[in-house]
Amino acid sequence: MSDDLRRRHLVLTMFMHPAGYHNYSWRGQDSRAEEWGELDLIVDLATQAEAAKLDAVFFADTVSPGPLLRGDTKVGGYYEPITSLSALASVTKHIGLIGTGSTTFSHPTTLARQFAGLDTLSGGRAGWNIVTSFLGNEQYGLTDMPDAAERYRRAHEFVDIARRLWTSWDDDAVIADRESAWWIDPTKIRAIDHEGENFTVKGPLNMRRSPQGGPVLVQAGSSGPGVDLGATYADLIYTAQPMRDSAVEFYANYKDTVESKGRARDEVAILPGILPIIGRTEAEAQEFLDELTSLVDIEHGRRQLAESLGFPLDDLDADEPIPAERFERGTATTSRYEIFRRRSVEQGYTLRELIVESSRASGHLWAVGSASRIADQMTDWFESRACDGFSLNAPSIPEGYRRICELLVPELQERGLFREDYEGGTLRQAIDAGRRQPIGI
Repeated sequence: MSDDLRRRHLVLTMFMHPAGYHNYSWRGQDSRAEEWGELDLIVDLATQAEAAKLDAVFFADTVSPGPLLRGDTKVGGYYEPITSLSALASVTKHIGLIGTGSTTFSHPTTLARQFAGLDTLSGGRAGWNIVTSFLGNEQYGLTDMPDAAERYRRAHEFVDIARRLWTSWDDDAVIADRESAWWIDPTKIRAIDHEGENFTVKGPLNMRRSPQGGPVLVQAGSSGPGVDLGATYADLIYTAQPMRDSAVEFYANYKDTVESKGRARDEVAILPGILPIIGRTEAEAQEFLDELTSLVDIEHGRRQLAESLGFPLDDLDADEPIPAERFERGTATTSRYEIFRRRSVEQGYTLRELIVESSRASGHLWAVGSASRIADQMTDWFESRACDGFSLNAPSIPEGYRRICELLVPELQERGLFREDYEGGTLRQAIDAGRRQPIGI
């Protein structure tokens, strides 16, 4: 995006985490923990998000039972994305439906058919969050996870095949000619004849071209290979960026990478995660924060953080920082690892404070205050080119989620930072409607 252009308004998607993004908010008496995995809960959440005119709801996913068996409610596969989003397609009309699909544990033909079907059945509202996975190999008979380099090579080939399958039918390939007895015009459908390192796929797809010609593509890796994959293919980028200055730097560097791929800088919208803890007043917001903090189980959190970081924490006093040398021995390689290392080593967080921080936002930006105060911070990030929008992480379900939809989003709409109604009929059109406005207009 040239220096004199920026988006007209934010892109806003909602992370559909039934437990609430705060690790322990589900322990509150008003949570709907008994309903996790059931349809009524996500119908309620999706229709609230649609009433707020959000761009999309997003389902993460994992196939591994390991986290749940360790007591980790954050990484739980409560909802299988394709089936869940297909169900929601029938009870919503406008909101985008983004689901995770793994390039490590699926096949391009299978996934291309699933998302083409979702896109068609929803009238063009599907989005695919592309992941290479880091858990679940044991569910597919793999002794170990393939290394990162192999997983990302496979991902590039996988996405390329899926995109070619989605476009293997022309828009007007369906002719439904009763007189000639041809439903399709075969000359407008092409094989892809792919032979690569990981896959051999003849094609074409056996399903009509979907309204968007394939789903909106989303990617969440902030590592070097993740950025390369996202910059090559994605429309939306999810990222954890808790510090504004670092987010500005990440944004600029990512856009440079997008441009190096031969794409326009504004083809890709970068959405850091934000966890807004909202009150009608500053005092009410602080009370909400205190309530959430009181639900944290420090010893449980110690075990979860040790698992995440890849080194033991059981011998440390909760009120001292993690020694710097432990981070040198850690086995984790995710972008979150660096965030927690910086918090502990450079900012002096005690283990207790790190557990509370991890429980609250898992390395994302978090903000506490009135809707006006949080909107001020979001405005600053947007105008400073730290982001093109946000992935909204509700601290709790249902209350924290409701406050985002009913207090924060209207404040952003009042300021002209977010649209007041849907624009266009597809998810891609809704996202693109906010692109390219000269600054000052």
